[in-house]
Amino acid sequence: MKIPALPGFDEQAFEKYFKNTGWLMFGKILSLAVGFLIARYLGPYAFGDLSFADAFAALFAAVGTLGLDSFIIRELIQNPEKRDEILGTSLGMRLAANLLLIPLAVLTYLAFRYFSDSPGQNLVIFVTLCASASLFKSFNIIDSYFQSRVASKFVVKIQNVCLMLSAALKIALVYFKSPALYFAWALCFDSAIIAIGLVLIYKQQHLHIHTWTFSWERAKHLINQSWPLILTAVMISIYMKIDQVMLKSLGSKQVGIYSAASRISESWYFIPVAIVTSVFPAIIQARKTDIDRYKTRLQNLYDLLVLISLPVAVLVSIFANSIISILYGNQYDGAGAMLSIHIWSGIFVFLGSASSQYLLAEGFTMVSFSRTAFGALINVLLNLWLIPLYGGWGASMATLIAYASATFFLVFIPKTKEQGILMLKSLFLISIIQKITKN
Repeated sequence: MKIPALPGFDEQAFEKYFKNTGWLMFGKILSLAVGFLIARYLGPYAFGDLSFADAFAALFAAVGTLGLDSFIIRELIQNPEKRDEILGTSLGMRLAANLLLIPLAVLTYLAFRYFSDSPGQNLVIFVTLCASASLFKSFNIIDSYFQSRVASKFVVKIQNVCLMLSAALKIALVYFKSPALYFAWALCFDSAIIAIGLVLIYKQQHLHIHTWTFSWERAKHLINQSWPLILTAVMISIYMKIDQVMLKSLGSKQVGIYSAASRISESWYFIPVAIVTSVFPAIIQARKTDIDRYKTRLQNLYDLLVLISLPVAVLVSIFANSIISILYGNQYDGAGAMLSIHIWSGIFVFLGSASSQYLLAEGFTMVSFSRTAFGALINVLLNLWLIPLYGGWGASMATLIAYASATFFLVFIPKTKEQGILMLKSLFLISIIQKITKN
């Protein structure tokens, strides 16, 4: 993948990153392709029910992670001799949390019941299955162990095998014209086989989970460290999923059409992560030696991300109806208009990915949480207003405004205002035009 030259950009590192994560990229593309196939097969009503249940369960699953991932890695690095206690305690905490959250998700759905407009579909079962997947995701702590050993290649291998099995199963379900309920089971199956695979790969390293132990003292320590991240995870989940949940008030079809559009719009959000991961070490290095160069490199990074995301937003907006027709056929009428709006959110996602790393580098963790919470609040309020008036189109507008508001939240914080201005200069092509005129 060739991208424009950028001072401080290590092209070799970028290429190495893509080479090392090539299978992960393949996995994302395969998952997307299978997702498009499922959406086309199920149609907007059944796909809407499935998307709603998945989004609704995700709101609770965010709490079930307990924000432990980064802290488990740190604890394992600092106390490798306490491996069994750290992993056992973390697993016990997550299993307990998810065992409470699964019935809570179902009871919450029943308390605020949304009546399905799809005859024969039992959304209670859908929500239960999607929520149950989080129980198996508790075993993702094994991934944290391999990350602490800088040995993620083992996890990538097992993920790829599980991905192939999952794709084969879903394609078979489509081929045999299975009902939507089977695809809800398939989502649960995805998490289950990953959990089994992680246990097997852990055992392959001559390690065993039956040696793990639980410590109340360790559990208290981990919770004291991770509770801010639990709140952040909840805010991110609301930020990303609440639109699909709130759209259900207008029926499954609206959820299905909107989900079909947003799936395309969000399909390339891994790209800024790849770029920022490659570029940011050089930017951090500049911060240590030359503040002016540090700011210049950040400006260049923002420029690059706008130069990539802006043309895509323009082209997808123009050809949105054709893209929807090619991928989904003629079942998702109205998705083109939603896509033509939703795709512009990508610009702010790209800028947000880079500025998030800046906040991390500067130690502005509370600013990071505050802007995520602000974006979530804006999204909820706008959805409450726009969805009853405009349906999925209104949800697309709410998402776009919320993402933009969260990204440029930095402008209103004194210590990050300068960074917000840098992003504004990139967004309106001011810095890019200045570079062109200088040359």
